[in-house]
Amino acid sequence: MSYTSVFAPGLFEGQTIIVTGGGSGLGRCTAHELAYLGAQVVIVGRNPDKLDTVVGEINEDGGKVVAMPCDIRDETQVIAVIDRTLEQFGALHGLVNNAGGQYRAEMKTLSTKGFEAVVRNNLTGGFIFMREAYTRWMEEHGGAIVNITADMWHGWPEFAHSGAARGGMHTLTQTAACEWAHSGVRVNSVAPGGIASSGFDQYEPHITKRLLEYADKVPLPRYGTEAEISAAIVFLLSPAAAYITGTCLRVDGGAPNARQTWTADYEPKNIPEFNGFHRSVMPEVLKRRDKT
Repeated sequence: MSYTSVFAPGLFEGQTIIVTGGGSGLGRCTAHELAYLGAQVVIVGRNPDKLDTVVGEINEDGGKVVAMPCDIRDETQVIAVIDRTLEQFGALHGLVNNAGGQYRAEMKTLSTKGFEAVVRNNLTGGFIFMREAYTRWMEEHGGAIVNITADMWHGWPEFAHSGAARGGMHTLTQTAACEWAHSGVRVNSVAPGGIASSGFDQYEPHITKRLLEYADKVPLPRYGTEAEISAAIVFLLSPAAAYITGTCLRVDGGAPNARQTWTADYEPKNIPEFNGFHRSVMPEVLKRRDKT
């Protein structure tokens, strides 16, 4: 069994693409789809064991992948990954800035150190990767960058640090798209909403409770799939998006469009999902919910 992609086999044949945060969740799924489509994928992350697991999966499926452990917040490590990629494969055609993470905390309780740590993880690290990918290869050869942000529109209560960082990545994407367009470098972003991935299992019980209530409040009342995010990323990397730059593609079921004056008081129907990822695993919290 292999990945079921809506894109043509061989779409990225001969291309090298880096995926940060490639050891789990959205990054793992995206790495699988890109490898299925012929790319030489370089997965980056802090946990070598997780990266090795994904490498084993993709190799078993017949794809091309290497793992390069790296803390994206460390400039020296990022430069080493870019240099090693260029030495090993001779080019860098695409970058998926997916790595990141956050924890829940009311804004008044956030320490400066904690705030800066999350911003460095979700914004500064992505900036370093973008800059080094551009200056070390893409400025002279072109390329495509896709940054992963979040459904942070209208603010993100209890996640002020991550909301600020993701908002920064949104405007950083737009700025780079303008400054780097003359080099043939397109820079876009994807903003996921509530996506059923391994990250669901990382939150505290009271946050999990809110996650389980999320789908009922979304105009398309369900969770998104990892494959739906990957498909958006792949499209923005592909030649079909050749005239798209500086754009944010929301994949969120319309969540930011819901209003307090609106209630979904109807039975949902005709709301399919796309799940082409053959190795996708439902988060444990959703498995437990479905058993109750």
